[in-house]
This record gives sequence, C-alpha cells and structure tokens, in this order.
Amino acid sequence: MKLFTIPFLLLTLTFFAQNTKKYDTFFEKGNGNQAADYPETIKYYSLLSHDFPTIQMQEMGLTDSGYPLHMITFNPDKEFDFNKIQKNKAVLLVNNGIHAGEPDGIDATMQLFRDLALGKIKVPKNTVIVTIPVYNIGGALNRNSTTRANQDGPEIYGFRGNAQNYDLNRDLIKSDTRNTKSFVEIFQKTNPDVFIDNHVSNGSDYQYKLTYIMTQHNKLGTVLGGYMNTEMMPALVKDLQNKKIETTPYVDSFKDTPDKGFGQFTDSPRYTTGYTSLFNTIGFVVETHMLKKYADRVKVTYEYMKSTIDFMEANYLKIKQQRIKNEEQYLPKKSYTLKWEMDSTKTTSFSFLGYEAGYKKSEATTGDRLYYDRSKPYKKDVPYIKEFKSVKEVVIPTAYIIPRGYWNVIDLLKNNGISYSQLKNDTIVEVESYKIADFKTVPSAYEGHYLHRNTTITSKMVKVAFMKGDYLVPTNQKGVKYLLEAFEPEGVDSFFNWNFFDAILQQKEHYSEYVFEDTAAKLLKENPALKAELETKKQSDPAFSKNPEAQLEWIYKHSAYYEKAHLQYPVYRVL
Repeated sequence: MKLFTIPFLLLTLTFFAQNTKKYDTFFEKGNGNQAADYPETIKYYSLLSHDFPTIQMQEMGLTDSGYPLHMITFNPDKEFDFNKIQKNKAVLLVNNGIHAGEPDGIDATMQLFRDLALGKIKVPKNTVIVTIPVYNIGGALNRNSTTRANQDGPEIYGFRGNAQNYDLNRDLIKSDTRNTKSFVEIFQKTNPDVFIDNHVSNGSDYQYKLTYIMTQHNKLGTVLGGYMNTEMMPALVKDLQNKKIETTPYVDSFKDTPDKGFGQFTDSPRYTTGYTSLFNTIGFVVETHMLKKYADRVKVTYEYMKSTIDFMEANYLKIKQQRIKNEEQYLPKKSYTLKWEMDSTKTTSFSFLGYEAGYKKSEATTGDRLYYDRSKPYKKDVPYIKEFKSVKEVVIPTAYIIPRGYWNVIDLLKNNGISYSQLKNDTIVEVESYKIADFKTVPSAYEGHYLHRNTTITSKMVKVAFMKGDYLVPTNQKGVKYLLEAFEPEGVDSFFNWNFFDAILQQKEHYSEYVFEDTAAKLLKENPALKAELETKKQSDPAFSKNPEAQLEWIYKHSAYYEKAHLQYPVYRVL
C-alpha cells in the first residue's frame, strides 16, 4: 500500500503545482522589477473571475481614457449583491493606480485576490474585498521609465496625470473627470466600511519600506475617528511589526529633515480619504518608500492589506456599529467644523528610524545639497503632531435649497447618492442667505481651476421666492458631511472655492455715469439717511472723498438699481 501512496502523493503535488502555476502574476514571472501593464492586469482578473466563482469582475462607468473602470469582488459566499452583503459583512475597498507611476498596489492586489481564491491565506468569513484594479487607466497606458525621477523601480510604469492630465487624487469632491464620477459610483454601490488607496511616497530618506496615512481622526468624527486612532491603527502597526515590517506615519516634514519633526497629513475632500471620510468610511493611504526596491514595496503593500483584512474579520461588527454611531454626531442644529489646523499644543513623540542627514557642496549647481548617509542609521524620538483643532464651525441647517438652474450641482448630488426633492409649487421660504464678502484666488491654474481660498461671507435671514422645481436637500441623511463641505463657501474644498459659482462674481448690469448722475442726486435728495451715510464715509476715508467715481459707485450699490445676483450665493440654508 505504501509503495503506491508516495508516488501518488508526488504526482498529486506535481499536478497541483503545475495547475496553480497558471495563476502566477506578471510580476511574479519577472525579475522582481517589472510591473503589469493595464491589459495584462485586466487579463489576469478575467482569468481569476472565470476560474473561481468566489471572484466577480464587473465593468463599471467610463474613464476619460474611453475605457471603463472594473470592479473586482471576492466573496467566499459567492454573493455579489451589496445590499445583501452590507447587512451582515464588512466591506473593504482597495483602490490602485490613482497615480499610475506608483503601481505597487496593482501587482500586490492581484496576488492577494489569487491567494484568497486558492485558499493560500486564511479566507475571511465576515469581510468582502473589492478592488479597482487600475483607476487611472489613461495614466497607466502612458508608460515610460523617466517621469518618476526619484523612484527605484519598476523598470516601466505609468504617468501621474490621467487622459486629460488631471491628478485624480485632487479631483474627488469637484469630480471634473469621468474617472472620479465612476469611482464615486463604485464607492456608493459598495458602501465600504474601510478604504485603502495604494501609493508610493516621494520625499526624505529613512529606513522604512512602508509609511501610511490614516484619514485625520478628528475630522472623521470622535466615535469612528477615535476607534481608528486608538484601536485599529495601533493593531495594524503591531501586526506588521510581528511580520518584521516597521512602519511610520507618512513623513510630511515641516522642517528639512524628519528628525526635526512632522505632522499628520491633512486630507481635505479633494483627496480620496478626505472624500471617503465624508461618508463615515475609515480610510488609509499606503505610501511605500520610493527609494526601496520594487519587489520589497509590493510585498509590504500586500501585507498591509492582509493585516487590514485580518483586523476587519475579527472586528467587523464593531466597525459597522461605530460607523452608525458616528453618523449621529452630524444632525441638524449641531455644529460642524469646516476648517481644521494642527494643534501644536498637543505635540507627541515616537521612535523614528532614519538616517543621519547633512549638507555638502553640490556637483550640479553652485549651492549646497541635502544628503542622507545610509551608513549612519538612527533610532531617535521625533516630535509628531496628529491632533487637529477646530478653527471654523457652522451650524448644520435642516436643509439647503438650490435653484433648479444649477443642474451641474444636482448631477453631482445624484452621483453621490444624496436624497432630495423638488418644490411642487412656487413658494416663499424664510432662509439664511449668504453674500460673498471676500476671497483670494490662486495666481496660476491648479487642476483645471483657479482655486479660491480664504473665502468669507456675510449672512442674514430673508424671505426668498423659490420656483416650482427648485431643489430641497435635507441634511438628515448619510451624506450630510458631503453637503456641508460642498455647499458651505468657507470650506476649503467647497463648490464655491472650486469655481462652481464664479458667474455670481461678475456684475452683469452697470450704468453710464453721466446718466446715473441725475439719478444719484435724486436718490440722495429723497433719502437723507443715505446721504448722511455717504458723508460719514467721505469723512472717514480720505481716498474715497477724493474719488468721485468711487462715490457714484457707492451710491449705485446702495440703491435698488444694483443687481441682487452680484455676489449672492445661490445655495440657501433652511434653519
């Protein structure tokens, strides 16, 4: 009997090895420094979805490249209806290749899905894993070996800009690209409990192969943010350490070198994790280190995802409960923070694994250059700031009203799963109305826009006549944080700051001075209070008192002739 058992066992193992060899990825077949291109990636997932009923591959919306995004789902139960999945399982969404020159996650995630399908790693019972295999398809098709000048491999990679040359990781809330609109469709469909965006860092040199960004926990919310900060992130760091992988928060130095200290990266809603946090999703950005070998970077990216799955598997119910509790913080009449800043009074420290740095004469320029000496590694405590404080708050209204003419805004609300209704009749409603008081604009184009900043408003309660068909958007819904960030003009990534409402900044009607002179004189004669106010301004403002044109403009803007639409913010708050 034993004479037949050993050869049979060897034959079985040989067959299994040959059969699973077909699932080697392009990266695994190469020299460790070659990344799969877009067609190879899609071909590989097609193979997995064909051979394993636990993996489904779906074509979703189009991208600027003309190709659709794909959504790949692994569920051992072979159930792919997310309305059913979300009732009893947690969902992890992994995004890859948003910057196509940073392909570590593309190769690592193919291996992860293969290993899950084959059972090479522990298959989760309570967690479903979803990935966008290549998000920036246009950038992935634009392959080269030079644009990531500081990066150690792979040999060929994609480009940061997409098919329209947008940086997709600055596009989330404004959604200029088809890529983003299709990403939002996937995000809203899957409603992930945890989100990972895989990247490669650029910056100072240090010993770590892996750094990470967790979405800013104060901004995420005290319940879910506190859980992520005090329980989930420490558990992930410890699990990675058990695998002999040291990691650190993303090195966003506020001095020349990280030993001087650095702070938490601020992910506003233009970034993926800033956007996903608006829907109470825990978000992480994996940032492998550009100066480490590609094969090592792929490995640690894989391990970060696996550690996240393991944590979610053990804590899926608590994560889902914390999400629900977190939503309860953002109800009408409560305060919401629009602007945050680092709280330098709460600086902490941690042991950082770096290299000694110095300066020496440049061989390329006439100046001195920074360098890191890898023969002098160190472990030292460095200052770190991860606590943020509120510097601008707003009271959450019960609803917003938007005139029906702003169809571009309504389209984004639809895309983001926002609930709304339309007025059935012409209606007069008492609302809080904003006027744009001041703002600054960047001097050069940024991601297709001339972005506004430092916006301030004035407000007052008024009765406004709205028309049948205008949109009423309640805030008592899951997307309340999205609405506040989009509609409050003073928010850093508000629709106003992204130029959605620039038409209100231009005065459409004016006057001929020689004609309006007679009207202005009549106005002052019939309105003594207006004349007194004008005289007061002339006395207090010498430059104004010497400028007749400015005085006439002042009278015009204090009259009924001045158009109400100029600087009138078109989104109204129902308190």
